[in-house]
Amino acid sequence: MKTVLCYGDSNTFGYIPETGMRYPRDVRWPGRLQDILGEDYLVVEEGCNGRTTIYDDPVDGWKNGLDYLKPCLNSHKPIDIVILMLGSNDLKSTFGLTAEKIAEGAGILVDIIQSFTEEKQGYVPKIVLVSPPQIGADIRSSGFYGAFLDSAIEESKRFPKFYQKVANDKGCIFFDAARYVYPSKTDSLHLTPEGHVTLASKLAELEVFRI
Repeated sequence: MKTVLCYGDSNTFGYIPETGMRYPRDVRWPGRLQDILGEDYLVVEEGCNGRTTIYDDPVDGWKNGLDYLKPCLNSHKPIDIVILMLGSNDLKSTFGLTAEKIAEGAGILVDIIQSFTEEKQGYVPKIVLVSPPQIGADIRSSGFYGAFLDSAIEESKRFPKFYQKVANDKGCIFFDAARYVYPSKTDSLHLTPEGHVTLASKLAELEVFRI
């Protein structure tokens, strides 16, 4: 059995845009991916609302994705595949970051995954670096407006260019989520149930799951 670690933010956690609660596992994309891949795989969910790549949020500093990464990798080893989808929360106005800088942060996480797993489990898992979905055009009407400003919309559209460069430089598999899914009109950030289904099905088509 191969272990697949899904390391991400609220869209991996399964945040429901209308209620702020959590979709059931059979709706969330990691759960859907488990159903598609079957019993030869164990799909582990490690999503956290508000998680960043490598930056401390001034309100919720414990949501820094860098701090939890090594404990997470160690807890679930041996890991064969890591699906890394972080960066949306780095677009918050409090950070003032560009898509290029955010992709660099994701690259630091890739470096840690590669070096730490080599040390702790003796081999490096395949890494799928996911360029996150875009920030929706209706962010002004979202309850998250203020934390995310209009500038986040255009910056999120630049994710694929820089995430692909990081993936190429570090030997990762690149996946552009924005090609297939778009956030709910309710809050312009979080996926609909249909989005979770689509994301899971497109990820399952990757060659890494055919080996």
